[in-house]
Amino acid sequence: MKNLKYLLAVAFAGQASYGFAQYQVDALRFSQTQLGGTARSLGVGGANVAVGADLNSLSINPAGLGMYQRSEFSFSPGLGLGNTEATAFGTTTTDSRNSLHLGSLGAAFVSRRPDSDENPWRSGTFAVGLTRINDFNQSFRYRGNPSREQDIFQRLSTDRKQDLDDLAYNNYLTEEDADGIYVPRDYSLSRGNLTQEETVLTTGSQTQFDFGYGASYKDRLYIGGAIGIVGTRFNSTSTLKATDPASDPAGTEGASFGSLTYRESLETRGTGINARIGAIYRVSDALRVGAAIQTPTYMALSETYGATMDVTYDQPIEVKGKTISSSTSATDPSAFDYALTTPFKASGGVAAVIGKHGFISGDVEYVNYSSARLSNDNSDPTVNNNFDFGPTNDEVRQLYQSTVNVRVGGELRADIFRLRAGYARYGDPYKANEFDRTQNSFTLGAGMRQNNFFLDVAGVYSTNKRFYSPYALQTNTPVVAVDGNRYTTTVTAGWTF
Repeated sequence: MKNLKYLLAVAFAGQASYGFAQYQVDALRFSQTQLGGTARSLGVGGANVAVGADLNSLSINPAGLGMYQRSEFSFSPGLGLGNTEATAFGTTTTDSRNSLHLGSLGAAFVSRRPDSDENPWRSGTFAVGLTRINDFNQSFRYRGNPSREQDIFQRLSTDRKQDLDDLAYNNYLTEEDADGIYVPRDYSLSRGNLTQEETVLTTGSQTQFDFGYGASYKDRLYIGGAIGIVGTRFNSTSTLKATDPASDPAGTEGASFGSLTYRESLETRGTGINARIGAIYRVSDALRVGAAIQTPTYMALSETYGATMDVTYDQPIEVKGKTISSSTSATDPSAFDYALTTPFKASGGVAAVIGKHGFISGDVEYVNYSSARLSNDNSDPTVNNNFDFGPTNDEVRQLYQSTVNVRVGGELRADIFRLRAGYARYGDPYKANEFDRTQNSFTLGAGMRQNNFFLDVAGVYSTNKRFYSPYALQTNTPVVAVDGNRYTTTVTAGWTF
């Protein structure tokens, strides 16, 4: 299980993600969502709270289901192309990660009364669908020459009772005497000469299965509700390598240390549930307003963690009467179950309909990330989980804040063709503002409607910034700035019936 010691001081010092050391990072990671769904919704920047008649209404505002006129089935495959640029120790390194995914799949079944029926409830729509709400696919790497005060041996000079410390001791990188843990003198000769590099790869996604119902009252007021089941799959692997390029064939006063490779792996799986209700009011043929709220998502999560370290020595060392030139050690794989309650969400939107020529829409969404809560998962009576998440939840309250996310977009119509564009801004969830983590997405889309078939395509270009540290120091913690961008293409094919 991940060790939480020293985390708050480190988090405030660098506001970074420290490997696998913080559950408060999980609280944010699994609470944030990204643009997802059908190509039509993506094309207008996800601004669909007041638009409706799209399968994405299931996960944004189920009242939009009540605006359907005909039943519909659609699916939306996508391709993501991700690039990163990481800066550390005065150097910049690039990396990339691509992935195929299913952005949306579902169907809406409409029951509409004939015009001769005077019942004010004009229609109802039941819908089911899958929506990809989070994409974790990213890879970044960095390489550089840290100073003596920032290299890996500076971290190992203080025993923090973590896996890294245990593995270093087992591989003879540190020794212990009456005064505590220390780095041997001949290894210290490598200090300030190391080349350090690391690759961090994350994969997985969060997918939400929704079923909901929307109804139309006099074709003016639309209300709806939906229940969502969230599936979480997250994998992370980091490989840190430190090398002393110097060698001393003569074996005099040279550094025995050659290189170390430290690997950490984390797998997280989980299932959650939430609910949302919403309404859309058609003020006039040209103006609609909408609002929706979503309950916190309760997730039961299970993680598996492991770490290994391999060390080579330029000069063989004597250990318990044996001469060795390399060593390896690994932790026992550990598993831990816990629960996360994500923040409540509220959103509002306005759509201006320009006759048969299209529409312009805008949404705002409120999320208070500091309200996320971690707890023990006691769903299995045979497992006694009694981990104290109190300090971690205190850190969540101190680290994070509320944000207002903004989405705007529009669609132009010409006969059977559609052109779309949009923009989405997801605010920085951190209270400290030394680093700006705002996420921006720019979208373009096109589509066509022909008889009972429709085809849409959308492109989303997103930018984000994160800050990462391979390990935490009492002072002068190394921070890696990672600038990421991702281009996602989604195609939606659908049929009405």
